[in-house]
Amino acid sequence: MSEDLKCIHCGNSCGKSPVLFEGHPFCCSGCSTVYQILNTNQLKQYYQIEPMPGIRIEDEKRPADETYAFLDLEKFKSKILTFSEGGISKVSFFIPEIHCASCIWLLENLHSLNKGIIQSFVNFPKKEINITFNETEISLRQLVELLVSIHYIPEINQHSIEKPQAEKSEKKLFIKIGIAAFSFMNAMIYHFPQYLPGHQFLEADMKKLFGWLSVLLAIPVLTYSASDYFLTAYKSLKKKIISIDLPIALGLITLFTQSLVEILSGKGIGYIDSLTGLVFFMLIGRWYQGKTYQALSFERDYKTYFPLAVTTITDSGNVTIPLEELKPGDRILVRNQEIVPADSILKSGTASIDYSFVTGESMPVAKQAGDFVFAGGRQIGSAIELTIEKDIQQSYLTQLWNQAENPFTAANRLNTIVNRVSQYFTVIVVLIAISSGIFWMFNKPEIALFSFTSVLIIACPCALALTVPFTFGSTMRQFGRKGFYLKNTAVIEHLYKVDTVVFDKTGTITNAQSSDIRFIGKGLTAHQFLMIKSLAFHSSHPLSKTICNSIAGDELLTVGNFQEIPSLGITGTISGIRINLGSRYFVSGEKTEEENLKTEVWVFLDNEIAGHFQLENEYRPGLHELIQKLNKTHELHLLTGDNDAEKANLVKFFGTEKNLHFNQSPTDKLDYIRSLQKQGKKVLMIGDGLNDAGALNESNVGIVIADNVFNFSPACDAILQSKQFARLNQFIQFTHQSMKIVKAGFLISFLYNLIGLSFAVQGALTPIVAAILMPISSVSVVLFASFSVSLSAKGFRF
Repeated sequence: MSEDLKCIHCGNSCGKSPVLFEGHPFCCSGCSTVYQILNTNQLKQYYQIEPMPGIRIEDEKRPADETYAFLDLEKFKSKILTFSEGGISKVSFFIPEIHCASCIWLLENLHSLNKGIIQSFVNFPKKEINITFNETEISLRQLVELLVSIHYIPEINQHSIEKPQAEKSEKKLFIKIGIAAFSFMNAMIYHFPQYLPGHQFLEADMKKLFGWLSVLLAIPVLTYSASDYFLTAYKSLKKKIISIDLPIALGLITLFTQSLVEILSGKGIGYIDSLTGLVFFMLIGRWYQGKTYQALSFERDYKTYFPLAVTTITDSGNVTIPLEELKPGDRILVRNQEIVPADSILKSGTASIDYSFVTGESMPVAKQAGDFVFAGGRQIGSAIELTIEKDIQQSYLTQLWNQAENPFTAANRLNTIVNRVSQYFTVIVVLIAISSGIFWMFNKPEIALFSFTSVLIIACPCALALTVPFTFGSTMRQFGRKGFYLKNTAVIEHLYKVDTVVFDKTGTITNAQSSDIRFIGKGLTAHQFLMIKSLAFHSSHPLSKTICNSIAGDELLTVGNFQEIPSLGITGTISGIRINLGSRYFVSGEKTEEENLKTEVWVFLDNEIAGHFQLENEYRPGLHELIQKLNKTHELHLLTGDNDAEKANLVKFFGTEKNLHFNQSPTDKLDYIRSLQKQGKKVLMIGDGLNDAGALNESNVGIVIADNVFNFSPACDAILQSKQFARLNQFIQFTHQSMKIVKAGFLISFLYNLIGLSFAVQGALTPIVAAILMPISSVSVVLFASFSVSLSAKGFRF
């Protein structure tokens, strides 16, 4: 009976002498060891997500004690680590063994195996894992050895360390296409006499020669050009998964086997021309799909959708430029709460860098002039000057932006459904092909093979699987062109489901960049105004920028002990004199209930209240129309840190005071969002990303309004240019249009497969024609999605 036992870790046969642990059978000590590690660390759920999800550890893959000793050497560590600061490091590994939901669950729970691992998340499509760890508790070498011990072996070699370019894989595909093309053309020459009248008079020896020459041509096509189809099908079957490459592999094997039978029996020269042609056109289709995907890709290049600007320091003054134009050697200015866009050297100022965006650890790291600062850090305190050391990698910032939401575990519901349908689809196709082949074998044997093979080739769920990403990807592209920049395509589905909209006030529904500003109070000297300008310069808050820009002069004074308190104001010292700039309560300790339609920023200078700046509190153009439209389909709320002086005016916009909430701290805003979600609401939060980051992050969709210079807030799901604010409802409505296009794409895909199968089961299609039609179906769905979204966008007034 022991021969029938399956290893509970990997599913392989345990043989006659299984390794036992706690009564469970294992095929080898390696599988038993992995089980014991998981069992000891309370990670047995790994086996509950999918049965027998593991991979057997071959003896030659078990690391010797010194296998990874080279990872202790600094020259290798510096090449492999993507970040290392204050004992916290980040690393990314390609792990081919990642294959199922259990793998993802285990790898994202590595912190349970070692407390030195802070965070880990898996990019399932790329089979990559990104790990943040504390080097004081676990070294890079120990981390790799831990992964190997549970048989997730990272690829670490010269190529992976040097990060080769992607052109290598495309070059390999071209070689495969070239071999298939050469074999197909020559096979056609050998088979050509078969299609001419009188071919039956061709000498038997010549037929056999042509047949065997065709077989020789087919061998490199099968073993090399078509190898990916066989490998994928084999690996999937090993894990009891039906891959979409399985029907293709079966069709190729059937054609080759039947050809050999005919050549050996002397009945003909087989179907090698169909086989080689089939592989050639499928590879051409794969290449074309890849090119089409790249041309329409929404994930490969975020420059179109991820607008960042940076302030550069030049001889002629400070200039704001797009992030993509930044280059090594440029000097940049980073203010309080702003993100460092690229690896840099601190030129001047005292930096306190918060790397929580990169590592999840919020303890700021102190930096002095000459110190290295990694991209992704956030400056806490006064403005600093940096010199760019490395080329900007906008994709790295985008990766950090998406880091909080795992692209696999947080995949949208539509993709999950499509993946399940695709798996069942493949099983059904194989059954139809077998049934069709058997039917024609007994009724019309000469078309049985073509019927069987054509069914396997033409029916493909690829078109179905591409509908969602390309529709949403094209939507994301259109939004980006109109000034609405999304974090990822999943935001579109979340935005479609939103039923509640929550607005912040200052800088969101009001225009903080007012040009009408005046100072009311005691007469200040030019030097005192310069002190105020110097303090405001260090803040990224819209009101601080407005005040800074309103005061004449380019000279700035040195500010010490700078601090910005959310929802209150900023403070600092200049030449020993304390300056506070902010709300009346922050400056004087007094609250006021006076109704004032203008925003006031109070000034405490030289041990007394000097007065206040008064800014016109203008509402954004189109606010009234936007709220009217949203009120018809959504429940609206307002959260603001200001008092209720403007309640009467806001009631005119919102129609009721029921959902208007004033004097809200950042914590109050966060709690309010949570309370709405507990009621089952799907919440969209719109803010400026400064005092409402927690609420933005907690909401189902968080949108930051960006004025002039694009503000990047890691907490948000999207960035909306302020000039497009009035069109927010159109963007939301367009997500409904995108969903209609998705449904139409599904219908087209099903109709294609239905019509294609109806011809294939009748034997009316040759495998070559099926191979040409298969990629055309995928490309047609991609083009339909892209064209439909583009056409629909023209009909919307963005």
